[in-house]
Amino acid sequence: MKDTFGQSVSITLAGESHGAGIIAVLSGMAPGVPVDEDFIANQLTKRRPAGAISTARQEADKFEILSGVFGGFTTGTPIAILIRNEDVKSRDYSEIAVTARPGHADFAAQCKYHGFQDYRGGGHFSGRITAGIVAAGAICTAALEKKGIKIGTHIAECAGIADRKFENVENDIDSLNGKLFAVLDEEAGAKMEEAVLAAKAECDSVGGILETAITGIPAGIGEPYFDSIESQLAHMLFSIPAIKGVEFGSGFEMAKMRGSEANDTFRVDANGNFFTETNHNGGINGGISNGMPVTFRCAVKPTPSIAKEQKTVDFVNGENKDFVINGRHDPAIVHRARVVIDSAAAIVICDILAQRFGTDWLR
Repeated sequence: MKDTFGQSVSITLAGESHGAGIIAVLSGMAPGVPVDEDFIANQLTKRRPAGAISTARQEADKFEILSGVFGGFTTGTPIAILIRNEDVKSRDYSEIAVTARPGHADFAAQCKYHGFQDYRGGGHFSGRITAGIVAAGAICTAALEKKGIKIGTHIAECAGIADRKFENVENDIDSLNGKLFAVLDEEAGAKMEEAVLAAKAECDSVGGILETAITGIPAGIGEPYFDSIESQLAHMLFSIPAIKGVEFGSGFEMAKMRGSEANDTFRVDANGNFFTETNHNGGINGGISNGMPVTFRCAVKPTPSIAKEQKTVDFVNGENKDFVINGRHDPAIVHRARVVIDSAAAIVICDILAQRFGTDWLR
């Protein structure tokens, strides 16, 4: 089982949705990086459910840093973070020990782990595990910000309702990082929330698209081919539950363009700074950063746990059955997933930069 990502700066995840807690181990961080526990708590708050558009499960996400931090700074040794599970109601999940919930990993887990998996709340496959990514990623995010690198994600689309695009990217990122429902157009955000509540009223769910921008990455970072910025980010992003598509820059829209439209024209300003007039390639050429904002979009599928009756199977007894998922579930997770995307991206960028400049560069 592969639960570690990264080469120079890495994260290891452990835990289950209804187990004792979630564990994240962040390795490779330089000694002397400030660790602000209030900032970690604030990042975790963005991932937590809030209001009628989220699950009723209320985890406080109180975390304990067990190692790797002393006197408010990293020591250079592995940073172990524990987030205990407290609001657990495992009785809601007794039937899924033998039932393949549509859209979930229950059947796949049965095939891989032969019935020994912890099925409660989705076990290790649950989005609950992403709390560890956010906690560890908060340390990386803060380290990058001190180096002038900012990361921000907005809900580009939810239930078919679109937010405006990034304009002044750095200002937009600053705006987003202060919001729980991360949109750039508040009117569009209100319509999205209405659509989520409408789906909930019909015992259903909706998905969306998250758009991320990373500013401040110097040109020349990354590798061609197998360790390109795109391939490393995509590897991590596809590891986040519910992410079913990733595109960089204009992505699939570029397939509709001519080369004269898709090519980003290079220019130089009066101060000798190079830039491109457009950013269809998302700040990356040949797998390497070109100094423009790195941009990508992630497709988030509708929450598979819905209260409608669905057809499925009992995979132990080999029988077809009708099934209604009980318990506490989100009618949409796109708004909670955005900080997971930010955090995952921060870990990847820290890893890439540490490989290029050494881990002490992050201090």
